[in-house]
Amino acid sequence: MKYRRLGNTGLKVSEIGLGSWLTYGTAAEQKAAEACVAAAFECGINFFDTANAYNRGEGEKALGAALSSYNRSDYVLSTKVFFPMGDGVNDRGLSRKHIMEQCEASLRRLGTDYIDVYFCHRFDTETPVEETLRALDDLTSQGKILYAAVSEWSAAQIANAGGISRRLNLRPLASNQPIYNMFERYIEQEVLEVSRQEGLGQVVFSPLAQGILTGKYKPGQQPPAGTRGADDSVNGVIRSYLRDDVLDVVAQLNGLAGSLGLKLSQLALAWVLRQPNVSSALIGATKPEQVAENAKAVDAVLSPSTLEAIEEILRPVADFAPAR
Repeated sequence: MKYRRLGNTGLKVSEIGLGSWLTYGTAAEQKAAEACVAAAFECGINFFDTANAYNRGEGEKALGAALSSYNRSDYVLSTKVFFPMGDGVNDRGLSRKHIMEQCEASLRRLGTDYIDVYFCHRFDTETPVEETLRALDDLTSQGKILYAAVSEWSAAQIANAGGISRRLNLRPLASNQPIYNMFERYIEQEVLEVSRQEGLGQVVFSPLAQGILTGKYKPGQQPPAGTRGADDSVNGVIRSYLRDDVLDVVAQLNGLAGSLGLKLSQLALAWVLRQPNVSSALIGATKPEQVAENAKAVDAVLSPSTLEAIEEILRPVADFAPAR
């Protein structure tokens, strides 16, 4: 495994991290979570990500339980706050009240004394940014979180937060967690550069486009039984990718990966990691073998000619816009 600094901080995270969105959180999935966490440690992965909103806290409980037998100093743990966690008017957002209450709740569910990286899961248009940043700074002073971060914030929102933090002498944000893969590339326009200027490292989610960039889905065919694409309860996000033009491109990328001696997933992860501002790419896995296979992506070096070939293959879907 290889490691990168999280933005301008001294914290080092594995280039591949293990996420828990849509994967862990039920009794039937607990053994899978434990097996995947064990495989992650064997591969040298030290970064584990979850969120309070994943199955209304069950994702945090599952990951916390899976990590409970490991030394707390041996891993970096992140979770998030923003989405509704109850029916009350204050059970959501980035107000001081919600942040403070949900941090305590996340600590209990995770079974830990502190959170390494605490992400604001989205931007809150109804709460002053100063209020949010002061709450995060106070949690850091209390030792309940070590680094504050954001997720899916725009370049302007990141820059504004940086300016407020400097004016108020608050600790700067450490990271942004956006979606980033071969099809969804909006961060290349402004977010990467502004983040670099403000000292934030990217922790990207869905680098494999919800499994599309594994090659398991074929153009003109129904999603294979047992896959996320075939499960109506969770395929709302992946459905945007299940288009023949996208899947035709995936088939070509798969052929390119094979010619390089790589799995398509490894090619896709190496492509994401080509960006120096990307600190870590989060994978989702239900089997230990998936973790081990994806972890090998850190050893793949993509030549300029390979990167050019990828861009040429992607050209037909350069205007891809997910229907969400």
